[in-house]
Amino acid sequence: MLSTKVISRTLLRTARPKATSLNTSFFTPRRLVATESVPASSASSILASQRLNRPVSPHLTIYQPQLTWYLSSLNRVTGVTVAGLFYLFTIGYVFSKPFGVNMSAANISRKWGELSTPIKLAVKAPLAAVFSFHCWNGVRHLVWDTGRELSVRGVYRTGYGVLGLTAVSTIGLLLV
Repeated sequence: MLSTKVISRTLLRTARPKATSLNTSFFTPRRLVATESVPASSASSILASQRLNRPVSPHLTIYQPQLTWYLSSLNRVTGVTVAGLFYLFTIGYVFSKPFGVNMSAANISRKWGELSTPIKLAVKAPLAAVFSFHCWNGVRHLVWDTGRELSVRGVYRTGYGVLGLTAVSTIGLLLV
């Protein structure tokens, strides 16, 4: 019985094409190209100097910013913000008892009622805006999942719609 090592060596030998001037080995193809002979150290320094002149992220500097970029990145930021605030509040609620903090609904409502109106608005406005934007942009993505509004015109139309609905619903949440 032949070992797997012997069988694999035999298969490699039979599967390998014969060396030609264009392909000297199955694993390392080589092309005949006329190049200038440059010492290795000189070639490395040339490459290093060329890399210093290249921009780090050319897509940020050569393309015009678009609404879709802003809405996409803002959707990610608002998603992390909403999730982070939810987790922080949940962790605070779980650990409030051992530290002697009363986080019952009645106590939180009472403390909220003691705050002045400008402070309430200063707290509610960013929370309402973040939640509204992420919610409406999620609806926009659900519309896209159905295969609608995927043209350039549709993407911009839904983008401006998200911004308008975010403004209206943020104001509505502030008035509640």
